Amino acid sequence: MCLATGPVSAAPLPSAAPHAPSAASHAPVTAPHVPAAAFRTRAAAPDAPVTTSRAPAPAPAEFGTDWHDPLTAAPATSRPAAKSCEVTLAEARFSDFTPYRGTYVPPDGCGDRWSKVVLRLDGKVAGRQYDRLGYLHVGGVEILRTSTPEPSPDGIEWSVEKDVTRYSDTFRRGGDVEMLIGNVVDDTYTGIIDVKVTLTFYAQGRATRPAEVPDRVLTLQDGTLTTPRNSERVVAEVYATGSGGGCEEFWYLTVPDPAPYSCKAAGGPYREVQIKVDGRLAGIAEPFPNVWTGGWSNPFLWYVIPGPRAFDVKPIEYDLSPFAGLLDDGRPHRVDVSVVGVPEGRSGWSAPVNVLVWQDARRAHVSGALTGVEMDDLANTSSYTPGSPERLDTAGGHRLTVSGYVETSHGRVTTTVRRVLANTSVHRWTDGEDTDGLKATWSDDETVTVDGRGAPRVTRTHRTYTMDGTTTLGPDGRLRTVLRLGDRAAVDDLRGGLRTAWSRLDDTYAGDATYTTGVPRDQRHAVGTTSERYTLRGSGGCHDRRLLTEQGVLTVDHRYC
Repeated sequence: MCLATGPVSAAPLPSAAPHAPSAASHAPVTAPHVPAAAFRTRAAAPDAPVTTSRAPAPAPAEFGTDWHDPLTAAPATSRPAAKSCEVTLAEARFSDFTPYRGTYVPPDGCGDRWSKVVLRLDGKVAGRQYDRLGYLHVGGVEILRTSTPEPSPDGIEWSVEKDVTRYSDTFRRGGDVEMLIGNVVDDTYTGIIDVKVTLTFYAQGRATRPAEVPDRVLTLQDGTLTTPRNSERVVAEVYATGSGGGCEEFWYLTVPDPAPYSCKAAGGPYREVQIKVDGRLAGIAEPFPNVWTGGWSNPFLWYVIPGPRAFDVKPIEYDLSPFAGLLDDGRPHRVDVSVVGVPEGRSGWSAPVNVLVWQDARRAHVSGALTGVEMDDLANTSSYTPGSPERLDTAGGHRLTVSGYVETSHGRVTTTVRRVLANTSVHRWTDGEDTDGLKATWSDDETVTVDGRGAPRVTRTHRTYTMDGTTTLGPDGRLRTVLRLGDRAAVDDLRGGLRTAWSRLDDTYAGDATYTTGVPRDQRHAVGTTSERYTLRGSGGCHDRRLLTEQGVLTVDHRYC
């Protein structure tokens, strides 16, 4: 019994016919520096609820035909008090794999420099349907990757908001819009996914600070990148997702031979997303272990609260500034993204790339050089222990340090990026996979040091992802899943060794759900409790919210600061 048994699909991602439901989550995409606007401005004692936005609701004895609309504990996207203009990007009903295509025209009346740009997706679906993965492109730039909740027969509605100010360069130009949430609708799977996406632009004014955004947003052309010749900072973002059904949707459970399990990978479950420039390793990262909204064989875990990041897939960021001197020669350079550990010939991963560029406004050409690329050998070992249960222990990791400089109008600027990855997991399962469990931790530590005029600037980011769960299928056909997921990050900004800003994120999901398999929907007698606590604290303020559901009813909604 694989713990995630159905496809989350959308072209051009690999697609497959539906099997059984998968799963989903939500967290805002942010730059390494968490903006103060992401926080509530009023602080409070860490464990003292300051508001209860909903009174406890009575929970039914089991799931019915309808439940609370999906929601998360993540903070809402803040909006400045400024003149705004709204543009509709897409309105579509997805019933197959035909993309929505339209045209974007910049807003009229809010200028062409904005203090903030907010994307909002409103969706609704009713009937029966799996979770589906989708994307939204403007001018070829991916500005949103999302997945969908699974509906109730009576229908659900949900929304996703995202700060997309970083794509302002794209929004200043008109361009083609393409959106797809690949779907299958037939006599059994009846849910048509109905969405509307808007952009709201907030004008700059005396009371609103200009957003610090890249000067250019680029995409790869036939796998190559050509940057402006005065680029001094370059950041690539990669929306890497394992999806489309099949084993790479739940890559963290794969096992090598001779272990007897339904999903095989010669190197076991270790995955690493790498980016190369002209064949040189330029960046490494741990992929986030996404769980979509039918995952771990149990859609009742996700009907109200999705797992972290499922509705707003956060891109992996790679600081390629050490390569800026090399890229500034005016010629195209090859950029490749690959996922280490995927068996040859196996599909299932999608990794579109945007490149964000900051330019030197006082120079037409910035020179420089790549001065060092140092790495350890990639470590990846899996040890299989036969027995009852079977057991696979995995440990993997990698280290990379890249350095380079550019000669700018404000002097030489040297950037050094150091990244250290580690993954450990213990996977246990019984014969027939009637009991299947995983306990895993991924860490991704990054230090970016920028040394130029004045004291060195250092940003340290420590990311930790955790998964601890077990699914058990009893002889009576009752399937129970107990699962805990964690998405954590600690960020410190330092100048001359003194901390100037900091943030701490802890997004923890927990669920316990049981239902009867192999029977019609109205005979499943499903029960389940789920919770999420999303805490974001730092020099900018505090957001701390806890949600609890029982049988699809929201019973607790506390805000602690």
